[in-house]
Amino acid sequence: MAIQQDVAVRALARVNLAAIERNVARMRRELAAAGALCAVVKADGYGHGAVPAARAALSGGATWLAVVAAQEAATLRAAGIHAPILVMGALAPHELDVALEAHADVVAWDEAFVAAVAARGGGSVHVKLDTGMGRLGTRDAAAATRVAQAAAATDGVYLAGAMTHFATADERGDAFFGEQLARFEDWALALKAAHPSIILHAANSAATLRDAAAHFDMVRAGVAIYGLDPFHEDAAARDLEPALELRSYVSAVKPVAPGESAGYGRRFVAEQPTHTATIPIGYGDGVRRALTNNADVLVRGERRSLVGTVSMDNVILEVGSPPAAAVGDAAILIGSQGEERISAEEVARRIGTINYEVTCGLLPRVPRVYHRDGKPA
Repeated sequence: MAIQQDVAVRALARVNLAAIERNVARMRRELAAAGALCAVVKADGYGHGAVPAARAALSGGATWLAVVAAQEAATLRAAGIHAPILVMGALAPHELDVALEAHADVVAWDEAFVAAVAARGGGSVHVKLDTGMGRLGTRDAAAATRVAQAAAATDGVYLAGAMTHFATADERGDAFFGEQLARFEDWALALKAAHPSIILHAANSAATLRDAAAHFDMVRAGVAIYGLDPFHEDAAARDLEPALELRSYVSAVKPVAPGESAGYGRRFVAEQPTHTATIPIGYGDGVRRALTNNADVLVRGERRSLVGTVSMDNVILEVGSPPAAAVGDAAILIGSQGEERISAEEVARRIGTINYEVTCGLLPRVPRVYHRDGKPA
């Protein structure tokens, strides 16, 4: 989509593919020479766009891609992406068909699933041990070994990997991470001794940065490749570059007298003469209503307070008197302007969530446009 940065657009997410490439390369530097990186592009690339993000990640040095839904794998294949894809989620029978038709690897934790893969002509499976996340996978290491043995022994089925997922990798100092790592290591290393070709993988972005012992043969990096801090603090402190900017523009500026209000429910009432600026973006675009009276937006390189209720299609800023904004000015909700930056981490902290819920929450009516350090992608 050919939209220039300085053109007023009601809602626009600009994604820097070069930043994704550099973030992947930065994460790969954490790994031993033989270590592989699987780029997680589920949930439409955490809101950044799965297909462009996948291509950028592969250009940056990723050799695998991971998704959760079968249709996500099919979408990548339809876009002409040929890299190995792992579908990590639970699959209903018709979804298993879609995943296997996309030549994606799938995750197994019971022998019936292995049989279902074989009945559909076969495919590659990764066996999941639940070491403490408590979602998918079996908690029984002996049962997981039996699933792996069944996969290895079943015609048409290839035992490709063994995996787990950490529950507290982003909580540094938490002892449970070490407990999970030990459980997985005890099981997975014995399994690999019996099946040397399998790929062992456990680490998400946080675990990759936290402990090299969690790297095994491959890591699955998600949030970090988009320049989001896995520890929910400061991406720059991890040498990561945020790839996404969310912008809008000033569509109206109006004077407000003392006692006059703005927005649903009159949750902003002026105490002194001021001006407001209307920004045509709202929760219909993914700007959370919980940011009511609880956010800043950058205009002319300065922070301006979001005042009043976030509505479906508009938010309102207080811009002072005389007004420090004019119709047509760019408004940055996530990203940099001048010397100021509003990060996804800041937005998340304000509403008690995590950075990647913020980016995943951007809705389809927000166009994504792609560039490489400001140049058309």
